[in-house]
Amino acid sequence: MSMLHNSRELSVSDAARRGVAGLVADAEGGADLVVTRHHRPVAAVVGMDRLAELDRAESDLRDLALVLARAATDCGNRTSLDDVLDAFGHTRQSLAELEDTE
Repeated sequence: MSMLHNSRELSVSDAARRGVAGLVADAEGGADLVVTRHHRPVAAVVGMDRLAELDRAESDLRDLALVLARAATDCGNRTSLDDVLDAFGHTRQSLAELEDTE
């Protein structure tokens, strides 16, 4: 598992023997635990810092995929904001006059 660094595999039985407190202590210490059943990874126990790091990486990858998709499909044509507003029956002035609902 390349996403998890410093990971250690343990079976479901070993995880049960270790107990939740033991698993949490390892995760707090920075260890990524991969729980396996019949030698297949079925779960992971990670600390909150590592989870936040994985969430940031996921967000960055989504942004990168969007940028790459836009770059690959960009034909160079641009539409002005005023043209878009006009297509929806608005102007900058009409938007400014809308009541703020928040």
